[in-house]
Amino acid sequence: MRETVRWGILATGGIAERFTTDLLTLDGAEVVAVASRTEASAKAFADRFGIPRAYGEWAGLFADDSVDVVYVATPHHAHREAAGLALEAGKAVLCEKALTLNAREAEELVGLARDRGLFLMEAMWMYCNPLIRRLVELVRDGAVGEVRTVQADFGLQGPFAADHRLRDPAVGGGALLDLGVYPVSFAQLLLGEPDTVQAHALISPEGVDLNTGMLLGWDSGASALLSCSLVADTPLTASVTGTLGRIDVPRGFFFPERFTLHRDGREPEEFLAGDDPHSFRHEATEVMRCLRSGATESPLVPLDGSLAVMRTLDAVRERVGVRYPQEAPAPAVTRG
Repeated sequence: MRETVRWGILATGGIAERFTTDLLTLDGAEVVAVASRTEASAKAFADRFGIPRAYGEWAGLFADDSVDVVYVATPHHAHREAAGLALEAGKAVLCEKALTLNAREAEELVGLARDRGLFLMEAMWMYCNPLIRRLVELVRDGAVGEVRTVQADFGLQGPFAADHRLRDPAVGGGALLDLGVYPVSFAQLLLGEPDTVQAHALISPEGVDLNTGMLLGWDSGASALLSCSLVADTPLTASVTGTLGRIDVPRGFFFPERFTLHRDGREPEEFLAGDDPHSFRHEATEVMRCLRSGATESPLVPLDGSLAVMRTLDAVRERVGVRYPQEAPAPAVTRG
């Protein structure tokens, strides 16, 4: 891999705009192409960011020999197809979260990447955030003792109209895949895949979850109380409590500006983020580091971890009765 990593951007929505804006601030990153379902959208995006090539269909991007890695920023329902086609074309892939609609699709993608010896990573930017990485180090070093509980939430006030994508089951709508993936990923970053999953949800007339509570359990006795919502502005906070202390992460836990470590008999310790904690640069930097070193998976966002999160999301959907129209039969769940 050359020192300069050449990126192709697939899709032109808000998340693609934010990612590309941050990507262009990185040394050694070059955005050489963009693709969308329409030529007009791709060209407008290319003009805005000074990207030399714009394609009005995906195939042009995948066939572009100058592209080293494709950033997939489509809605969830298209992740399996888009990332799969990119991998089949020999491209490395960074795919937005949730990785796919369900664990079956995720397993297919991961299997394809591993069979081809190609890089694949879920764009779980939280895992690449330096302050989150510091929190994980503290927990693993025993700063709070043995973890007993994790709490995290992500809710938006809404309301979202019935025709909004977040309420459309055909594109993987609902709170869980858009928002709930963050609390679940946070809990599993610290505790791994749960042994039991319980859930309750408010379901929309369209058949997606609007407000979901989750209780994950581990055989160690640890538990995680998590929630996501499209109808309530929740605190967006997280906490990790162990036998020796607690870590509190304030609003915006998935891109924190600070967190506080509380331990008995000691003054609270505050840990602060460096510059621009909201940036997508950290995950892009990790992708480029891996590509330059020849790695096909990131140790910060391991594929087995992404698969485990998808299995948990499947289990939650089974518990609350949400199934997307593309799925037949319902997602398989093997845990108790």
